[in-house]
Amino acid sequence: MAAGGFFFAFCFSPAPVMAATNMTNLMSPSTSWGWNSVIGWINFNTYNDVTVSANNMVGFASSSAGPISLDCGTPGICSSQNGNYTVQNASGTAEGNLSGWAWNDKIGWITFFWGNASSSPVSSSTFNYACKHYSGPYCGVSIDSYGNFNGAAWNDLVGWIFFNHTDPYGGWNFTSNFEAQTTWAPVAETGVLDSATFDTGSPSGTELNSIMWQGSLNGCLPGSVGFKFAVATSSAGPWNFGSTVYSGNPNTPISISNYTAYSGYRYFRYETILTTNASQSCTPIVGSISVDWSP
Repeated sequence: MAAGGFFFAFCFSPAPVMAATNMTNLMSPSTSWGWNSVIGWINFNTYNDVTVSANNMVGFASSSAGPISLDCGTPGICSSQNGNYTVQNASGTAEGNLSGWAWNDKIGWITFFWGNASSSPVSSSTFNYACKHYSGPYCGVSIDSYGNFNGAAWNDLVGWIFFNHTDPYGGWNFTSNFEAQTTWAPVAETGVLDSATFDTGSPSGTELNSIMWQGSLNGCLPGSVGFKFAVATSSAGPWNFGSTVYSGNPNTPISISNYTAYSGYRYFRYETILTTNASQSCTPIVGSISVDWSP
């Protein structure tokens, strides 16, 4: 039995958001609005500075109660009265699930995950835990893969703040079509790298058994590392990668189950496929790869 290996470091970084705002402003239906039964319409495009990223949501929204601040980092809004806060975009397995706090001088705190609605701001881990253990219709505010906001925020004085008229909220009957929408969306990106050509040294060909990679998922859940194979009787190819993707965890052999397709060939290549987490905030890192084959 012999084994071949190809060593490299492979990762890629998502591009930062450069626009002043990435909230959309389509008119039919309007895609920059939220709604509350007490203060009415909330506009996320009035000041042209609301931006959603993989980490947070920042800027100002406008309302009849005055500006709603989405983060303490925006100039001019931090004070000893309201302290440090932000609307957070969860990382890891919860991309697009918002938590944390916004502030308005008249109505006070607005929580984007309301499991602790009546308390002062707490950590995002507390919000996320509460969300997973609550079975009611409101579980905070989320952004889907199309950039559409769903769900409701909460304020102790004015109650629910809705982000989408299509959400099923029981007795709530919205008379206008509205939603908040951003061009940011929790969509994973994929990077691909082809290996060099491997010569097994067997004129009659070999059988590919398994592949193993060393490295780290780098906290990217649900990011992944996968491989495709191509085989040939000549070092010149042709190289036609199969449709099957073999994936698994680092330091663990991944069985190549399609033995028939890869048997009897002297030469092979593999394609490494790295997929980010949905918010594109991190990518797995591969340091080395080894392939096991037998005559």
